[in-house]
Order: sequence, then C-alpha cells, then structure tokens
Amino acid sequence: MSFFKKLFGGGKPAAPAPLPAEEYKGYSLRPEPYREGGQFQMCGVISKDFGGTVKEHRFVRADRFPTPEEAAQFTLVKARQIVDLNGDRIFS
Repeated sequence: MSFFKKLFGGGKPAAPAPLPAEEYKGYSLRPEPYREGGQFQMCGVISKDFGGTVKEHRFVRADRFPTPEEAAQFTLVKARQIVDLNGDRIFS
C-alpha cells in the first residue's frame, strides 16, 4: 500500500530546499524562514568564525511573507542591518 501512496502523492510532503547563505563583512548570513499561519515568518542566523570557534546569533522577527523566497530576501536585509548596527556585540 505504501508504494501506491508514494506513487500518487499520499506520502509526506518534501522538505523545502535550504536557502543559500550570504557572506557579508566577514559574517555568514543564513535565512531560515518557517511556515506560520499560512505564510512564512522572517527568521535567520548570523554566524562568524573566531579562529576556529563559530558563534551564531539567531533572530526572529514578526514580519510574515507569502513566499519563502520573499521572506529570505527581507531576512538578509535585516541581517545586514543587524551586523552594521551591532557588529561582534551580537555574540555577547
């Protein structure tokens, strides 16, 4: 029976492909929007390598968007703003 479910779409939906990270001023900016209430919530991770030790800062904003691509685009804008305003202090 499971063969027919997979064949005709009765299985689990495929996980969305990870969105590409962006390098900005020595930081890695990774958008990770997630589905919330039929839309996609802005969420991302800012990371930086400090001589072999990688530190991460995760942020979530209340903004929601109709597509994951749109949420990712605005997440990167917000991440750049956070880096510009706070620099390495975000890891404290």
